[in-house]
Amino acid sequence: MKSNIILAGVGGQGILSIAAALGTAALEDNLYIKQAETHGMSQRGGAVVSHMRISDKPIASDLIKQGTADLILSVEPMEALRYLPFLSETGYLVTNTTPFINIPNYPDYEEVMAAVKEQPRFVAIDADQMAKDAGNARSSNMVMLGAASPFIDIDFKMLEDGIRNVFGRKGEEIVEINLKALRAGREFAENNK
Repeated sequence: MKSNIILAGVGGQGILSIAAALGTAALEDNLYIKQAETHGMSQRGGAVVSHMRISDKPIASDLIKQGTADLILSVEPMEALRYLPFLSETGYLVTNTTPFINIPNYPDYEEVMAAVKEQPRFVAIDADQMAKDAGNARSSNMVMLGAASPFIDIDFKMLEDGIRNVFGRKGEEIVEINLKALRAGREFAENNK
């Protein structure tokens, strides 16, 4: 078992929380994990990317080679396209449909979504709206993790436990909102893959 996962988005969208919950779940499942992230500009709304490698065998490198990612999980559609060269021929693209327009020359939204829909295996989800429906707009990152979960070889209960671990100090209400968001994202992906 191995999973090469690219997590992509913009600073403030919760990429590091996704990585923490996913990493915790992998460790609890007795898997090996290596992660590398770039978030130097994240406080200014810049791009954030995390390479996450999970395996049942030791992992030598934390970086994912182009053409070998099993999954690109992006909380912003343009960032999904930025990392397409990393996606393997059998990999899945899972992206939020809500753009984070933080630059004056953001590409035409319809063109961005058309490029997403050209991919052979993708899930495009309005995670922002689903998070609001779950009780907290800030849980859109957990909707995205849920939407990606069918393509990650980790038991779903372990992902739920990862969320409990990461958000537990914030109180049971926050944990439950994030679990609801995770489950909503998974249900959407299972019905739309």
